[in-house]
Amino acid sequence: MMNKFLTIAAASAALALGSTAAQAETRQEKAEAQLAELIEGRVAGEAQSCVTSFRSNDIRVIPYVGIVYDAGDTIYVARAKRPERLRSTDIPVIERFGSQFCATDVIRTIDRHAGFTTGALFLEDWVPYTRVEAAEG
Repeated sequence: MMNKFLTIAAASAALALGSTAAQAETRQEKAEAQLAELIEGRVAGEAQSCVTSFRSNDIRVIPYVGIVYDAGDTIYVARAKRPERLRSTDIPVIERFGSQFCATDVIRTIDRHAGFTTGALFLEDWVPYTRVEAAEG
């Protein structure tokens, strides 16, 4: 009887772990699709460690991906080094020095509902995405 119980418990645990992994992939895929939609029709430029920021209210978090800064003609994307830790309830608090956003800026995240610190965010360089000009003719 105990053997049967252990077998059922092990199978249940395996199913639970499998569904959790599938959900995580789904969240990541959804986030990547959201980013792809945002930069659709744009071409990636050369990555840069800092970008000039005139309108800091145009920053948004794409959970499980990173941070996006919309500078009008150009959209900058800085991917998180640990994207699985960046959730939809996180708000980035960026301690900037000057008028630029830099990949090396100190960024911590706070929970949008409870207001407590949820972690630190480390970014890769900013990749600019600009619109592709339609070919004439």
